[in-house]
Amino acid sequence: MQQTDQYAFSTFQVRNNDSTITKKEQVTEVSFQTYTEQFFTLESTPATDYPNYSSPSGASVSSNRSPFSPPGSHSCASDLRHTPDNTYSSPLSGSSGAEDENKLLHALWVLRHELLGPESETDDSGFYNGIASQPSPFTRYNKILEMAHHMDLKQLLIACAEILSEGETLPLSDQQVAISAAEALMDIIEKMVSVSGEPAQRLGAYVLEGLRARLISSGSIIYKKLKCKEPTGSELMSYMHMLYQICPYYKFAYMSANIVIGEAMENENRIHVIDFQIAQGSQWVSFIQALSRRPGGPPHIRITGVDDSQSAQARGGGLEVVGKRLAQVAESCGVRFEFHGAAMSGCQVELENLRIRPGEALAVNFPYILHHMPDESVSTTNHRDRLLRLVKSLSPKVMTLVEQESNTNTSTFFQRFCETLDYYTAMFESIDAARARDDRTRISAEENCVARDVVNILACEGIDRVERHELFGKWRVRLTMAGFAPVQLGPSVRVAIEDMLKEYSSNFGLAESNGALYLGWKNRALATSSAWR
Repeated sequence: MQQTDQYAFSTFQVRNNDSTITKKEQVTEVSFQTYTEQFFTLESTPATDYPNYSSPSGASVSSNRSPFSPPGSHSCASDLRHTPDNTYSSPLSGSSGAEDENKLLHALWVLRHELLGPESETDDSGFYNGIASQPSPFTRYNKILEMAHHMDLKQLLIACAEILSEGETLPLSDQQVAISAAEALMDIIEKMVSVSGEPAQRLGAYVLEGLRARLISSGSIIYKKLKCKEPTGSELMSYMHMLYQICPYYKFAYMSANIVIGEAMENENRIHVIDFQIAQGSQWVSFIQALSRRPGGPPHIRITGVDDSQSAQARGGGLEVVGKRLAQVAESCGVRFEFHGAAMSGCQVELENLRIRPGEALAVNFPYILHHMPDESVSTTNHRDRLLRLVKSLSPKVMTLVEQESNTNTSTFFQRFCETLDYYTAMFESIDAARARDDRTRISAEENCVARDVVNILACEGIDRVERHELFGKWRVRLTMAGFAPVQLGPSVRVAIEDMLKEYSSNFGLAESNGALYLGWKNRALATSSAWR
């Protein structure tokens, strides 16, 4: 097993009487790392036993619709604008370096004179009557701004997020201090990001958009402030198809679930599959074809597809489009087939919508969708656990769950920001390895299929924040409490995924732990697949 250096995010702190911004150093781990434990709340306790993993190429430089989220997911994004040379631009872009410097100097002047008072010029030593004290937020902001031009992009983003986070806890009379400092940092960041640059620059453009949106407002008002510009159905389909081809995230979900369900249904003559995110139904084409070749003849297959109405835009029609397509595939394979569409969000699903019939072996599929269901931290209804209990009451032969391996559900804003920066840096790196940086389709795909999730995670709170990922350790707790027991994944699942990954960068890898299969990029776990009953 090869040890790899695991990057730990730097948290900005200013020592008393010291203008140097320090950061935590690297730590060494041998695993797909999700994040260090200080970034978890009690509500989202991580699994302590991460899977062992040996990276083929050393440590990463960093560590919804997205590559994980199907078309028409519930998130919303701001109007991400581009200049002719593909450099990211926001409402305050276009200022010269001199104007940039003037804005920074103005922010410093505000901090020192208007808000801190004249005494800030003479003593910010952090001592009071000879007793050491912590510097005030205003003093720290002042020092961060003084050093801003010597900080790299990642340091600036983290510093800006930390200032925003702290500013939200300040009295209203003092919040302008944090706003002034954050805006000054954003103006500097804006000159360092580009949608056609390196992965960190591309992600930085969308992270900046999320920070700006958060600064504008909070809670339910944020969605009204964000200017959504939805692509046409054909455009969105082309973006999703490109990501499907260049990244293995969809195929990881589809292949692992199909193999698990197929093995569980080996001797069944009547099969009912409930897919809680049917999307275009692509997952079930190969499933039907595989069962058509079963010795002794194919079984009768019935599929119930759950999908909210927003996905109809990407498909160019309602769920009847999916049903017709799958019926044609089944007919060509000589498979008896039925399709039932439930055009609704998973939050709306009740028992009567699933049309359970006696005598059918049931399989339930949750592909990158359960994290969209609000839990107890959002609503007392707790649709996340309600759906799991509903599914368990149906006594399925198997239930498959594929989810992002990230912790953005109940963590605080700053913790969520650090996790998001780490997670999506790895994702942008994986996309970068497969597509040219000036590729317009890639730029559009990242903007419409990935950036939306980033903005939603960073800018929104409460019910408006629909991207609420949890680590496998937390999913395991939820499933156990709902009465599920894990199903051991057979070796055929890993063999199939490993064979599929040969088509992609060697930086993708697999690991197994606690009954789950982990897909990762370099030393960062990005998704897990597991089975339950």
